[in-house]
Amino acid sequence: MERVSGMGSAQGGLERPSLEVSKEFLEVALRALGWGQGLGMDFLTLFLIYLCSVLALTALLCLCSGRKESFLARSVNRASQVLSLVIPTQLQRVTHRALHRLFHTRSCLFVVLHVALQAAVFGEYTWEVFVYCWELQFHLLLLLLPYLLLAGNLGCFLLCSRANPGTVTKSNAASLVKVYAYDGVLFQRGLVCPTCTVEKPARSKHCSVCRTCVHRFDHHCVWVNNCIGASNAGVFLLYLLSLTATAGAVAAVTAALLVQVLLLSNIMQGTYLDAQGQEHPVEIAFLVQHLFLTFPRIVFMLGFVILLTLVLGGYCSFSLYLALTNQTTNEWCKSRRFGGSPQLPSQPHDRPLVYKNIYSKGIWRNLKEIFNPPTVLERKKKT
Repeated sequence: MERVSGMGSAQGGLERPSLEVSKEFLEVALRALGWGQGLGMDFLTLFLIYLCSVLALTALLCLCSGRKESFLARSVNRASQVLSLVIPTQLQRVTHRALHRLFHTRSCLFVVLHVALQAAVFGEYTWEVFVYCWELQFHLLLLLLPYLLLAGNLGCFLLCSRANPGTVTKSNAASLVKVYAYDGVLFQRGLVCPTCTVEKPARSKHCSVCRTCVHRFDHHCVWVNNCIGASNAGVFLLYLLSLTATAGAVAAVTAALLVQVLLLSNIMQGTYLDAQGQEHPVEIAFLVQHLFLTFPRIVFMLGFVILLTLVLGGYCSFSLYLALTNQTTNEWCKSRRFGGSPQLPSQPHDRPLVYKNIYSKGIWRNLKEIFNPPTVLERKKKT
């Protein structure tokens, strides 16, 4: 695999290597890579450990979410207690205020970070991957697919962040109470929100970040800087799907480029000399090392996008599961710990509460409800 023996000038005075194949350069590169294999393997090992650690941490957070007395929660509490004895009080206050402002008030910081990450990925994709693929005569529609998905994702992002999630007010509370029935376990009739001073409809919750009650409350998403409720749950699901598809498309095109370059260079049939001068056939680990040393930014971007696709794919699958079963994230978390809630007055004290999802109406009707939430008028027609 060659990244040109000579450098070609690009616009603006910058230079980009071409993809011409040179037998002499291949031989020199193979010898150099054999000499530098130890450093490359160290990087690969660290990079794989990094990927596995992030995936393991994400899985741990998903498994422990919604449990009051989970191992993770106890560990965090104990760690904070130990750190409070070491960290100065003034620094603790500043940190607490910064974290509270970041996660408990509406802030555009995560929105800016979201846009910056997308700009960085697509800047690298456009500057190197797109140009190389164009030189290798990839199909234009395949190269434009990530941009088309990005346009759809940005549209869903704007709709989701600017839409009213379904705010419960004194004027509409009485009508929203009639939309969903109270299950008597997670949601009980007659409860009043102490902050908004309105009767809480079933499936609603007060958001401390937005400081309002939201109908069919799912969660507050810092990435869109808005609550996810009855009115924007469908758009948020489309946003997740399009974001996952965008990351997957970028990863697929980038991986196809690297595979095509390997095939053109015929490196997979070659050999290399190690530090002791022994000849070895090219292996997978050597190819990955070679790609990283030849295209470091592209390979690093590919690793990041693959990791992002896996994380987003897992969260997307979870969101689809909630949509197909007509649950919200808030209800899913509550249902895992409702056994610790107090008994209802009408419930025998010796009989434990048994939660049952009364809102599921079948897969297709559940999906329809996500994108077309029921209204009071629709429910009256059915009754």
